[in-house]
Amino acid sequence: MARYRGAVCRLCRREGEKLFLKGERCYTGKCAIDRRPYAPGDHGKRRTKISEYGLQLRQKQKAKRIYGVLETQFRNYFADADKRKGITGENLLIILETRLDNVVYRAGLGRSRTEARQVVRHNHITVNGKKVNIPSYQVRPGDVIEVKEKSLSIQRFKDIVETTSSRIVPEWIDADIENKTVKVVSVPTREQIDTNIEETLIVELYSK
Repeated sequence: MARYRGAVCRLCRREGEKLFLKGERCYTGKCAIDRRPYAPGDHGKRRTKISEYGLQLRQKQKAKRIYGVLETQFRNYFADADKRKGITGENLLIILETRLDNVVYRAGLGRSRTEARQVVRHNHITVNGKKVNIPSYQVRPGDVIEVKEKSLSIQRFKDIVETTSSRIVPEWIDADIENKTVKVVSVPTREQIDTNIEETLIVELYSK
């Protein structure tokens, strides 16, 4: 499956803010945007006036980069969100938030969404007792997500939990990190999604 393989710190610099693509490293002085707070490239330091279209495009790109989704899949998510009842922009964020890799990350079983995706891909995760290795799998209220018993002794998970122990878990997730078990309590509301995205601009972009 296609995925971005370039330097992720360039993505944060391009958006002009931290997207926390490298997990805990983003909270340290090693974060690239702290050292070089301007866009990458030869003309990155130039200040240019951004158009309305540019603002809309940047919000879409930011959302794709935060959740690790490429263009075709993102368009499909938007089409799905548009068909659902309710506000399209909020529906889009809910779809992105309820991806399995994002729930694993939110619960503290991955230091970044990239690492959470690897955890899922490498067959460490079960949903309702069944192995699921698809990062885009959509979880539902009542789903129980667990780290496989054979994987519990792996040092990687011990290191992850130690690093993420102070992370605030969203209210719509009930996480028992000690036992590596997560339960999806409800569908997240817009107020429970703390991602800094102006979803209305994305809707405007796709509505043209």
